Amino acid sequence: MPNPTAAMLVIGDEILSGRTRDSNMHFLAGELTKHGVDLAEVRMVADDPDAIVKALRALSKAFDHVFTSGGIGPTHDDITADCVAAAFGQSIDVRDDAYALLNAYYTAEGREFNAARMRMARIPEKATLIDNPVSIAPGFVVENVYVMAGVPSVFQAMVASVLPDITGGAPLLSQSLTLHRGEGDLAGPLGDLAKEFSDLSIGSYPFQKNGAFGANIVIRGTEGARIDAAMTKLAEMFA
Repeated sequence: MPNPTAAMLVIGDEILSGRTRDSNMHFLAGELTKHGVDLAEVRMVADDPDAIVKALRALSKAFDHVFTSGGIGPTHDDITADCVAAAFGQSIDVRDDAYALLNAYYTAEGREFNAARMRMARIPEKATLIDNPVSIAPGFVVENVYVMAGVPSVFQAMVASVLPDITGGAPLLSQSLTLHRGEGDLAGPLGDLAKEFSDLSIGSYPFQKNGAFGANIVIRGTEGARIDAAMTKLAEMFA
């Protein structure tokens, strides 16, 4: 049985402008791999409501799980929550459960729970909250979409909160072999190997070092014995 599939939607002008480097995709990919969920697509969109709604609807239909990052903070350009509500035809307003969490947090911190911070309590009506032990402001789940913060420490905490409730498949395993030959010499034999082991993913990642060409061959799959067999055959091919 194939593993569940996932997509990620990274939201924010700051990502697309190059001002901010996204690290959340790398983290999510690693965590999903360990959990047996295949991250199959990643999209990046600007802070544009139409683009966000369109992407949410498409990804939600195409994949078992969708994870978003960015756009749920207190400023005017944090529009992800509104877009998720629009994408799934839900109303959105300050929710009592989210309000209580944030109000208690800012009261304990001795900081004002002002109108801007109250924006983070605006949650779609049918959403389930995602715990945020770092800064309290919750993420949320609507249908198969997990809406999370863009700040890496908060994003990581939210991923840890939701993964135990997601049914995964077999974790993806991998082995690699470095071959000091050009890809032109490797392509034919690797193609034959890929046909023989069609249940595995075989990738070639070239490099050049000190004037010499080579490639790291990575074999991925869910069955260790099959990967071992393919690696043995690969080593024999280029012995």
